[in-house]
Amino acid sequence: MFFDEAKIYVKAGDGGDGVVAFRREKYVPRGGPSGGHGGKGGDVILEADPHLNTLIHFKKRSHFKAGRGEHGGSKNMAGAMGEDIVIAVPLGTVARHAETGELLADLVEPGQRVIVAQGGRGGRGNVSFKSSVNQAPKMAERGLPGQELWLTLELKLIADVGVIGVPNAGKSTLLSVVSAARPKIADYPFTTLQPNLGVVELDHRDLVMADIPGLIEGAHEGAGLGHQFLRHVERSRLLVHLLNGAAPDPLADFDQINDELRLFSPKLAQKPQLVVLNKIDLPDAAAHWPAVQARANDMGLEALKISAVTGEGVPALVAKLFEKLDDLPREPLFAEEVPVFTLDEDEHYFEIEKLPNGWRVTGPKIEQLAAQTYWGLDEAVMRAYRILDKMGVHAALREAGVEVGDTVFLDDVELEWVW
Repeated sequence: MFFDEAKIYVKAGDGGDGVVAFRREKYVPRGGPSGGHGGKGGDVILEADPHLNTLIHFKKRSHFKAGRGEHGGSKNMAGAMGEDIVIAVPLGTVARHAETGELLADLVEPGQRVIVAQGGRGGRGNVSFKSSVNQAPKMAERGLPGQELWLTLELKLIADVGVIGVPNAGKSTLLSVVSAARPKIADYPFTTLQPNLGVVELDHRDLVMADIPGLIEGAHEGAGLGHQFLRHVERSRLLVHLLNGAAPDPLADFDQINDELRLFSPKLAQKPQLVVLNKIDLPDAAAHWPAVQARANDMGLEALKISAVTGEGVPALVAKLFEKLDDLPREPLFAEEVPVFTLDEDEHYFEIEKLPNGWRVTGPKIEQLAAQTYWGLDEAVMRAYRILDKMGVHAALREAGVEVGDTVFLDDVELEWVW
C-alpha cells in the first residue's frame, strides 16, 4: 500500500482574551486601566525532515492542534503566546488546502518550514481603550480564533536518479548492490510495492537513487497503481531505464514504458535517460544487447550492459551516473509557485441575508468583530454598534426592511434590533 498521500486536520491556537482591570495600589490616585492583552495563538508549521521517507506516520495520527494564547492579566500583564506545533514531513512533500486545492507549501530542502495555519491574534486589554473622553474604559477584546483546515499531503520523492522499468527487471537488486538499501527482492513481478531510496557513494560524493515500482501498460490511466508510481519519478534528474535482458523482447518493454511516461506527462518523457540492459550474464540478454545498443544510439541515448547479480558492469554504471549528474541542474526550490495570500482590499465588505427567523450579516470584519467583542460588557457592545454604524450596516439593514424586534445574526452572535 502507498502512503505518499495523507489527509490531516490542523488547528492553530486561539488568541487569548484581553481583560478589564484597574490599578488599585496604595498611593496611586486615579489608578486607571491596567488590563493586559491576550497572547497570540500558536501556529501550525510543516517542517521538512530528511530522515523521513514516507507519510505512513499520519495513519496513526491525523489531527494536530497548536496551543492557545493565555489571557491577559492585571497590572498590564500580557498573556503568554500559545505554543507552536511543528509537524515533520518528508522532503518533497506538497501541501494543499483539501477543499480548494490551493498550493500552500512545497517542502524540498532540509529544515524548510512553512506556516499552514496561523494562530489567532490576542485580544486587547482595557488599557488600550483609554482616551481623553474615557479615562476608565470597561471594555476589552476577546482573542481571535486560530485558523483551522484540512490539508492534503502528497509526497514526491526527491531522487537524483530514478530507476524505471517493467516489473522484474531487477531494479531492487540493482539498488541493493549500489547502495545500503535493502528492498524486498524476489523473482516475480511486483515485489516492490513502494519506492525504495538508497544513497550511492563514490569518491566522497553521493547521490540518491530511487527504485520505482514496476510500470505496466496503462499506468498513465492508473493501471497497476500507475499514477502513484509515475508521480514518484517527476523530480528525478536522471532516469535509468533498466531492461530485463531475460525477457522475450526487451525493446518492446522499452517502448511501452516510454509511451506511459509520455502519456502521463510530456515533461517526464523529456527527462534524460540512460538505457541499461540487465542480466547480461544470461545468454538471452547477451543476444539482445546489439539491438538494444543500436536502438539507444538511434535515439541519441547512451546504453550500458550490467549484471546486478554478478556485479558485471555495475562500477561503470555508477561512474556514468555521477558523470551525467554533473551536467544536469537540480530541481528548483519550488516546482510549483506558492501563492502569496493577502487581505482583501475591502475588509469592510459585508452581505445581508434575509432569514425566516431574522437577518444574517456576514463579512470579514463582521466575523472578526463578533469574535472579539465581549457581548456581556455594555461599553464593548456600544463600541461594536458604533463600528457597525460606521461600516454602514445599520443603514443597509434599514434599507433591507429590518424592523424593531427583529433578530439580527452577526456571524454566530444573536442580537435584537432596537433602533
